[in-house]
Amino acid sequence: MSPDPLAPLLELPGVAEAVTASRQAVDQVLGHRVLRRRSADVSAESLLRGAWASAVLAGSPAGLAEVRAGTATEPIVQGALRVSTELAALAGPWTAAQRQALARLHALAATDLLPAEQLGRPRPDREVAHRLDTLAEVLAVSKAPAVVVAAIVQGEVLGLDAFAPASGVVARAAARLTLIERGLDPKSLVALEVGHLELRDQEPAALAGYRDGGPDGVVDWIRHCTAALELGARESLAICEAIQRG
Repeated sequence: MSPDPLAPLLELPGVAEAVTASRQAVDQVLGHRVLRRRSADVSAESLLRGAWASAVLAGSPAGLAEVRAGTATEPIVQGALRVSTELAALAGPWTAAQRQALARLHALAATDLLPAEQLGRPRPDREVAHRLDTLAEVLAVSKAPAVVVAAIVQGEVLGLDAFAPASGVVARAAARLTLIERGLDPKSLVALEVGHLELRDQEPAALAGYRDGGPDGVVDWIRHCTAALELGARESLAICEAIQRG
């Protein structure tokens, strides 16, 4: 494995510009004055909206108001909420032991969807195991921008359907963990999953291109993920403004 297997991605057309635009969008959130006193409130609301959006992307019909009120009891919603509650605690394990952190995310997301003996286990397929091992090796050495690493993490877990039937929830949570751990969004303020929900119609084609593995497909997936991050940052700015208004 080269010193940084993801470094060549930064040379592909459009990637550097997309990275810059998404970083600027996140910086706008991080610079909001309400964070001086209310960053925990912004993070909590971002995580709630993110859990809702992730559950909807996984097939839930629940509305945000139902999730907020605690009346959305579907297993996928409850799993997404459990994941969001434990994200901060998983930031440390994600740094040192990605496979174990992914297993924990799956156990949280799929508790009411699978028998106990299947929780925390990726799909039993040799390619899945190999790709997850390779992903852990890449994460250990790559210094690529956080949003690029997050896009690869999400693309691998989602593209492999590695943690069915909750692969989407796990993939989006792993991407968010990557943004936390790599310092782009250390307080988990950006509602990344809401951005992905806004772009849901574009995801199948972007993910199919990533699965194909060609440079154009990988670029399209990275740009899809950076666009979702920008939209998630816009959502979080709205959260900041609402909290500021009281």
